[in-house]
Amino acid sequence: MMRVKKGDTVVVIAGKDKGKKGSVVKVMPKANRVIVEGVNVITKHQKPSAINPQGGIINKEAPIHISNIMPLDPESGKGTRVRFEMKDGKKVRVSAKSGKEI
Repeated sequence: MMRVKKGDTVVVIAGKDKGKKGSVVKVMPKANRVIVEGVNVITKHQKPSAINPQGGIINKEAPIHISNIMPLDPESGKGTRVRFEMKDGKKVRVSAKSGKEI
């Protein structure tokens, strides 16, 4: 089970964008990667097509490995590890730092 979900706010802990915060746009569990808004931005040379008749150079977010990000603690706003607990018969994600539900 993935420790981050679409819409979570995460902080990058390694790589060229270390320290940046953003929300998760897409999760790719089979590849162990996520796309984070505003992180790992690449320039792509786009040929003209029906969707993009102009073509040119576009900026887009590339996937980043799941080990290089950390979910933010709801209390302190810093990166935290995630653990799972059972509450009312449901498995919920809990911050390891504060114990609050993510």
